[in-house]
Amino acid sequence: MLCIQTQALTKRFGRVHALDGLDFSVPQGAIQALVGPNGAGKTTLIKILMNIFRASTGTASVLGVDSRKISGKAFSSIGYVSENQHLPPWMRVGAFLEYLRPFYPTWDMQLEAQLVQKFDLPLDRKLKHLSRGMRMKAALASALAFRPKLIVLDEPFSGLDPMVRDELGSALLERAKEATIFLSSHDLAEVEGFATHVAFLDSGRLRLAEEMSSLSARFREVELAFDAPVAVPATLPANWLQFSASDSTIRFVDDAFNEETLRAEISGHFGPVRSATFTPMTLRTIFLALAKSSRKPS
Repeated sequence: MLCIQTQALTKRFGRVHALDGLDFSVPQGAIQALVGPNGAGKTTLIKILMNIFRASTGTASVLGVDSRKISGKAFSSIGYVSENQHLPPWMRVGAFLEYLRPFYPTWDMQLEAQLVQKFDLPLDRKLKHLSRGMRMKAALASALAFRPKLIVLDEPFSGLDPMVRDELGSALLERAKEATIFLSSHDLAEVEGFATHVAFLDSGRLRLAEEMSSLSARFREVELAFDAPVAVPATLPANWLQFSASDSTIRFVDDAFNEETLRAEISGHFGPVRSATFTPMTLRTIFLALAKSSRKPS
């Protein structure tokens, strides 16, 4: 079952296509990370899903509901926290949580107490006097305490210290047992630690969307060493990214790694190799390779 789905989703701001024909889905129960460079369209997508923006064309659904109809009671099943979440500055943390309880029939007082303790939230302090990290904790506590079916987070780790990021990540993992989590982030190392699915958005277009385990398995940094310089064929496999040759060394990224197939291709293109190394890649190095390969030579 799909928790989020878009079809041919497009959003234009004047002549700029923030989203361009986006076909995308998030399976129920996933911890789905949406990554990409600044201006890729991540926040625009989330705001369309949350019915803050309207799409120019195409459709989007959330928990089986047209995103254009997401309002009021629909948010009793969705916990949403944005990067610059506005919280009433004059309210104390305890009063803020108390104010929200009646809006959510599924609000769990025991879970609220656990989150307050876990995040060490000062209930008697005004929200305006909290650090950015503590305000994010308060916002997340308010989004989790009613046990939503879907948790949507826009750049939740941005600007936070490692300790706070770890606490937020831990809280999300605990809730993942009963909710789908959809988050955008620039913090690839943090995402890599707990996401089950990842999608890469670039210039409003989806470059890939797959399970994290599949992505990690199919990418390798390849380095070949030869006894002498070798001639580079005019045509190389399309899955060899960032190809470079220097003296007697060749380097590239293989985005469809299969060791047996790769060794056969190397032998067919270059003949005998003195040594070949195939190094697993982090999420950061994978997306750097994808971003660089998408740029057209100037």
